[in-house]
Amino acid sequence: MIISLLIVTFDYIIKLKVKNNMNVGDSINVVGNFFKITYIQNRGAAFGMLQEKQALFLVVGLITIVFLFNLFLKTKDKITKLSISMVVGGAIGNIVDRLLYGYVVDMFDFNGVWSYIFNFADVCVVLGVGLLTLGIIRQK
Repeated sequence: MIISLLIVTFDYIIKLKVKNNMNVGDSINVVGNFFKITYIQNRGAAFGMLQEKQALFLVVGLITIVFLFNLFLKTKDKITKLSISMVVGGAIGNIVDRLLYGYVVDMFDFNGVWSYIFNFADVCVVLGVGLLTLGIIRQK
């Protein structure tokens, strides 16, 4: 679970930098117009769905974390442990935002390639779920 702590810490630092140095809606081009840092406040779920359902997200997130932590303790497989750590770290990162601000700070903007703006925690959740899926397929 050290990986989860590192993810939460790195995610928090990135979000704090964005929040403290940008106004909502501001964008900074990083790679031309292809990749930008765009500060938005996401009050919904992934990709902005289910706006203003903070209590639901907190409950589902906490239940997921408890379930995954239990699975983490039971498994011996290193890839499974890594993937669970990534998902838990990402989930906690976004839960921290919801508790502190009432929204999630999002900033990664791939203009024209992906219409949604997301954050480091989201990346970790998606990669962790993907890795977990590959691990399950590998075990069969």
